[in-house]
Amino acid sequence: MIRSSLAVAAAISLMVALPGFPAQAGHEHEGRKAAAGRSNLVMPIMNPMHGKKLFVSKGCVTCHAVNGVGGHDAPTMDVHAEMRNVNPFDFAAKMWNHAPGMLAAQEEAFGETVTFLGYELADIIAFVHDDEVQHTFQESDITPKVRSMMNHHHEDAS
Repeated sequence: MIRSSLAVAAAISLMVALPGFPAQAGHEHEGRKAAAGRSNLVMPIMNPMHGKKLFVSKGCVTCHAVNGVGGHDAPTMDVHAEMRNVNPFDFAAKMWNHAPGMLAAQEEAFGETVTFLGYELADIIAFVHDDEVQHTFQESDITPKVRSMMNHHHEDAS
């Protein structure tokens, strides 16, 4: 369920604060810093409602569907279709493994690639693994701008 998957995700998802890239200071996604002197790792506060908005605004919905809403060029992101605990790093690794294809599809469809900040990716991961919030996703969540992006055509389409 939502509470258990978020608890697991929050407990195991650590985001590295790279030198020169401070944690989102003052930002609602700042997270909790590890004990002083022990680590530079930050645990993000994952927000599935914000992830739902990002799923649309970043264009994920143009290729991926949730509740039958969205594109069909890529796998559906319905968590309720296969409920299980998930490690957010596994999700990010799977995205990384499919990055060349996703980047090429984004270039073809949008003329550019989609970029994410760490907290944005954390929020999207929270959304695609939150059964309760996913059940609120509907056609009216798609903005007119994103809806027009959904009408992209593939060069090799028949």
